[in-house]
Amino acid sequence: MKKITEIIIGTNNEGKYKEICALLPKDIKIHSPKEFDISEPEENGTSFEENSLIKASYFSKKTNLICLSDDSGLEVDLLNGAPGIYSARWGGIKKDFDLAIQKVIKEMENVEKNWINKNEAKFICSLTLFFPGGKNYSSKGIVKGKISANKKGDKGFGYDPIFIPEGFTKTFGEMDPKLKMSIDHRYKAYLKIKNLFTNSL
Repeated sequence: MKKITEIIIGTNNEGKYKEICALLPKDIKIHSPKEFDISEPEENGTSFEENSLIKASYFSKKTNLICLSDDSGLEVDLLNGAPGIYSARWGGIKKDFDLAIQKVIKEMENVEKNWINKNEAKFICSLTLFFPGGKNYSSKGIVKGKISANKKGDKGFGYDPIFIPEGFTKTFGEMDPKLKMSIDHRYKAYLKIKNLFTNSL
């Protein structure tokens, strides 16, 4: 197989799309599902890995292109790993993350009034690279951290304004995007499959 020169990124989420584009080598031609007017498939898997594979195979088969897809989310220890694979769905039909963030904090308060001392959480990302014909590769990245008592920062997207990564005092929402993308779960997952993009297969 030849070196990857063209790819579709299997997401209609603007934030994810930008971050994945920024990780990939500059000489790769990148497509978005919007170009093909394709909506996302139903994510009915039971794990990040399954949902990532569902999306990657779906977009690859629809376009006959190699697809890189991401499924990611926030797992809060106090909530037994919720919202997890339902991270986007906690924002309702419109995937409103202001709503989702309020829900996370409310649920934490319901479990523990003074939850700020029990605020461990992690972001998980599963990436799947799927080739027409069915060959696929998956990787997983995890970044540990804590939940902030308040939303902070307007950079990033999703739950970024309430997630403080381990070893830092700022939320992902406050961080310079370049710094965030050099330590986050998506970057860690990408590193594990990076050689698929830089070497001939």
